[in-house]
Amino acid sequence: MHRIAVAIPGWKPLLAFGLPILIGTGAVAGAYVYSASARAATIAPTVASGGALNLPPPAGLLVDVTGAVVRPGLYRVQRGDRVYDAIAAAGGMTEDADPTRLPNLAGRLKDGQQVNVPLVKGAAGGAVTRVSLNSATVEELEVTPGFTPSFAAQVIDYRVNYGGFESLRELVEVLGMSEADYLVARRYLTL
Repeated sequence: MHRIAVAIPGWKPLLAFGLPILIGTGAVAGAYVYSASARAATIAPTVASGGALNLPPPAGLLVDVTGAVVRPGLYRVQRGDRVYDAIAAAGGMTEDADPTRLPNLAGRLKDGQQVNVPLVKGAAGGAVTRVSLNSATVEELEVTPGFTPSFAAQVIDYRVNYGGFESLRELVEVLGMSEADYLVARRYLTL
C-alpha cells in the first residue's frame, strides 16, 4: 500500500472526492434502467390483451344489448349509466321494438348485464336474417353484428383467394376473429 501512496501523491483526497461522484452516477444510471424496464412491463400487457380479445377498451362496464336494436352486441358504457344509454350505444331501438315490454330504461347498468329490447309479437323482425358468408357483399358483411369494415374486407379477400369458407368457425381459426365477436356474429351468418 505504501507504493500506491508514493506513485499517486494525494490519492486520499482524490478518493474522498471521486468515490461519491462514481456512486451517484451509478445510482442515477440504475434508476433510469429500472424505470425504463418498469414502463416497458406496464405497456406490454396492455397492448397484448387489447389486441387478443378485440373487445371494446376495458374502461367502464361491459353490457350485452340484444333484441330490437339497430346493432346488437357487446358495448362498453360508463359506470353509473342507465339502460337507455346502452340502447343508445347499440344505435337505438328499431321500429319492431315493443314499447309495452321494454326494460326499465332508468335502471342503472351492472357489469356483465344483458339488456334485451323485446320485439312486437308477430313482427317480421323476430326472425333473424342470415347473411351468406360465401356470397355476401362487403356492405352486407359490414352491417352484420360482430363485423368491422376492415374484417369484412378480410373475409372477402379470403373468399376470393381461397375459394370460400367450409365452416363458420374458420372466422376464428383462420382469420383471427375474437371469440366474443364470433359468438355474436354466428347467429347472423350461414354458408
